[in-house]
Amino acid sequence: MVGTGIFTTSGFIIEELGDPQTMLLCWFVGGVFALCGALCYGELGAMFPRAGGEYVFLRESFGKGMGFLSGWVSLIVGFSAPIAAASIAFATYFFRTMSPSSSPEVSVPFLGSDIFSISAVTMLAVAVIIIFSLVHYYSVSLGARIQNGLTVFKLGIIVIFVVAGLFLGHGSTGNFSGGPDMGSVFQDKFAISLIFVSFAYSGWNAAAYIGGEIKKPSRNIPLALFTGTFIVMCLYLFLNVVYIYALPAWEMSGVLEVGAESAASLFGNHVSKYFAGAIAIGLLSVLSAMIMTGPRVYYAMSKDGVFFELFGKVNSLRRTPAYAILLQAGIAIVMVITASFDKLLIYIGFTLSLCAMLTVVGMILLRIRQPGLTRNYKTVGYPVTPFLFVIGNLWIIYFSIKSRPVISMFGLATIGLGLLVYLCFDKRKKQRNEI
Repeated sequence: MVGTGIFTTSGFIIEELGDPQTMLLCWFVGGVFALCGALCYGELGAMFPRAGGEYVFLRESFGKGMGFLSGWVSLIVGFSAPIAAASIAFATYFFRTMSPSSSPEVSVPFLGSDIFSISAVTMLAVAVIIIFSLVHYYSVSLGARIQNGLTVFKLGIIVIFVVAGLFLGHGSTGNFSGGPDMGSVFQDKFAISLIFVSFAYSGWNAAAYIGGEIKKPSRNIPLALFTGTFIVMCLYLFLNVVYIYALPAWEMSGVLEVGAESAASLFGNHVSKYFAGAIAIGLLSVLSAMIMTGPRVYYAMSKDGVFFELFGKVNSLRRTPAYAILLQAGIAIVMVITASFDKLLIYIGFTLSLCAMLTVVGMILLRIRQPGLTRNYKTVGYPVTPFLFVIGNLWIIYFSIKSRPVISMFGLATIGLGLLVYLCFDKRKKQRNEI
């Protein structure tokens, strides 16, 4: 869960909301939604303790078509798009350590907007995607060792930053002046901000994807989902308190590398360069994890006969899903050069919110249709908990379409294209069975 979002989204959120306390409220509300989702996914994970997560849950509640769509969303939005976002964030923080002058950018405009752009940031982002894809293609064990080291490093940096920032940093409590604007909670800007927050919280459902490998799944899956989400929620609130303590709202507004800006304000420019470098290295753990995990989903889809056979092949020497890794890298690179960072986050948040909402609706349908299924764990607070999650996500989706119609349409188009792909594969499979 702890990755690109917490180091990049707060500047965009404060730009939307304008008030630091309202921003903290937004992070809290987003955390509550994630906790509600975790409690609901806990029930599904305990019922179906198999690898696959949403692929399994949606297949059981809505059928194979919806199961495929969850895998399709994982390919485009769940992994490839976050890889693109993480690589852009890494490159931005990396160049912050170098303090370069603004680098030239080459862009191609179309109908008033750029269809793609090339700059030093995008070139480095593309390069790091290629490098880590090659690492995970070369060896599973090498990729795992790099991943573990980067993760430990990232968590250490976060703890040091929070403690040092609050106790040793030169910030100002005056940045917290004023109170939260409760009236803004029911406006589109708050809902748009929740998309950024939901991107930062994405990953709260990760334990459900490895249900087949967890001991005592009926107990440990719900426990892992809830406790992990709660801990990260607290961590995110502390980090945002440090950001606000370091920077007034006007100075934080619209800043992507908000962690580096906060460090510069708290400890001086000299220290902030090192911190920006440390965040950049930590962001590589997100990139590495996505590149390592994603291809296994596409591999499984291919083996189930609902995706191209090519992506179900494993390299005979390296024993890695080479073609699936290549596919994912290609999609991520296209996203790097065609989408701005904030638009990419909204696209990811909107589409994943829709998918997660449908999964929880499926849990409710299973309660109604199959009450006799063994449920060793039942969602705490049912039916209020799933109701809050569904209503909250509908709220986000509605205001996303209203305020960012073009980006939202890209999310819906992604799902629509996935449906067409499924119908093609399903038709081909039926024709084979008839022969």
